[in-house]
Amino acid sequence: MQDEEYIYGNTPCYLGSTDVSGDWKKAAGKDVLFYGVPWEGAVTWGDFTGCELAPKVIRLSSARYSGYLPELDHIDVKEHLTMGDAGDIDVVPSNVEETMKRIGAFADKAWDSGAFSIAFGGDHGITYPIVKALASKGKKVGIIHMDAHYDNNDSSMGDPYGRGAPFARLYETDGVRNESLVHLGIHGPRNKPENGRSAKEAGAVTLTLHDIRKNGHDLEAFADKVYAIAAEQTDAVYLSICSDVLDHAFNPGGPIDGNGLHSHELLTLIHAFAKKGLIGMDYVEVYPQQDPNDFSSHFVTNAVLYALAGHQLSKA
Repeated sequence: MQDEEYIYGNTPCYLGSTDVSGDWKKAAGKDVLFYGVPWEGAVTWGDFTGCELAPKVIRLSSARYSGYLPELDHIDVKEHLTMGDAGDIDVVPSNVEETMKRIGAFADKAWDSGAFSIAFGGDHGITYPIVKALASKGKKVGIIHMDAHYDNNDSSMGDPYGRGAPFARLYETDGVRNESLVHLGIHGPRNKPENGRSAKEAGAVTLTLHDIRKNGHDLEAFADKVYAIAAEQTDAVYLSICSDVLDHAFNPGGPIDGNGLHSHELLTLIHAFAKKGLIGMDYVEVYPQQDPNDFSSHFVTNAVLYALAGHQLSKA
């Protein structure tokens, strides 16, 4: 293990970053801020659960990696970006509304730091309070939502803040420009016809997995088109990634969804969006208890490094 600070117990700060938990003055000096949201609300299928454990396992997995990416013009993000780990949000497992408030209050401070903020879920319900906190600052927000599923049900297992509902709540959020909200990579039979209708009625844009593949191998050009939609008449673009946008072959620790993106495709798109300019991102729904050798948790750091390499170029 590298020489690192520890965020709690024997868990290292993410990617060897500095511990800034509990001290927002220290966070304000960082280029990048990581934090965990160990929250899981209503479970949608059987015993497919445990994503609240992901922030810890993702941190542990990150100890293996440097910031160096030879395939991206030999970029080493650690040479150019100062990074802090703000720890985990103190959620309340028995109280979803209080948890949503706490996530929003924490995200509010993270946005105030001015850092490029990266949140690790937890389930996809965390995206709503994080983006709402950003929009409350008077920014018009565009969103690139990468997922197999729309997650725009009016409620999820009766919970309006559940993992299947965050984008229904964001459609209703002042400051989110629905016409600049892109549901990207949607695929598979766990969607319902009304999901697509709801997105269209809200004004959101749907680009399915086939829309990505129809563009052949020119993923950079496709990313430019997607980003242009998200950036139109907005002040900030936020990226939200559910692990199941990946094909299950590349994501054994995620929901079981086939015919998804390959790892190369996802990493290329993330890097392209970050180069254009993102204010922050989240990565959600990794299930460590069902993840052999923490494969999916390790992949999260690949995704983060591609995002940070793009962010570094956007700053330059």
